Amino acid sequence: MDINIMMEGQAGVYWSEWTRMARTVEEAGFAGLYRSDHLPQGAPPEQAALELWVSLTWLASHTQRITFGSLVSPSAFRPPVITAWMASQVDDLSGGRLRLGLGAGWNEAEHRAFGFPLLKTGPRFARFQEYVEVVTRLMRSETPVTFEGEYYELHDAMLAPRPRREGGPPITIGGNGRRRTLPLVAKYADEWNCVWRTPAQWQRLSAHLDGLLEAEGRRPEAVRRTLMTGIFFGRDEAELREALAERGESAEQLRAAGAIVGTAGAVREQLDELAKLGIDGVMLQWLDLSAWDRLEALAEAVL
Repeated sequence: MDINIMMEGQAGVYWSEWTRMARTVEEAGFAGLYRSDHLPQGAPPEQAALELWVSLTWLASHTQRITFGSLVSPSAFRPPVITAWMASQVDDLSGGRLRLGLGAGWNEAEHRAFGFPLLKTGPRFARFQEYVEVVTRLMRSETPVTFEGEYYELHDAMLAPRPRREGGPPITIGGNGRRRTLPLVAKYADEWNCVWRTPAQWQRLSAHLDGLLEAEGRRPEAVRRTLMTGIFFGRDEAELREALAERGESAEQLRAAGAIVGTAGAVREQLDELAKLGIDGVMLQWLDLSAWDRLEALAEAVL
């Protein structure tokens, strides 16, 4: 099971934090570095944000080994043509290490603040399905693409240069919804990223996805299964208590929500449980951008 780090791209992230995180993740031996795609909210420094594709382009050319990508990029922020175009070229620049995470969007406040239409749930997912359809067709088709939908249109469109990786970077769809999200995973995605769920909850959702994949004529192993969840780690009990106090929730509450909580031994046990379920990778949400020594200690404890 791959162990990756995920950071919130809008949580006071300047270039100094991004470059330090990239260096730490690569040198410490984590499999990858992933980030959310949010617009700046509130007053700096707490809500400062680096733009997603600028930061990923830097990462593609300044790291050598780690995988990376978005968890996940809302469909309202950029036209699907631009997303497909940028993703294929960033993937090429990195030598094939990008995983393109896409989502329908959920944060009403940021959409309203910057003038992006979030839409009500039904239309939002209808738009998202067209969005993924356009992205996948442009990256996977070797002939010009024509598409006429309610939200997007293409007329003999084709990306050039073509992605070096056949089909372009893998598509990750993030979310837990049985009614809307998982059917789209089964139809389009190379990877499903489940968000903050317990092992038992993950098992039930994964089994439901297996049925949807069968209905689409795809095998269960066609879709990689990953989990993004919180990590609350301390090198000793005192440091763990500090981390929990900052969150304002108990270890039991956080574990019940699906987070990984504890010192080295407890964290290893929880990760082993996830690996035994068949999860291909975890993205551990690291929120403290000043605790670099603790992140390095986590790597020593679990890798």
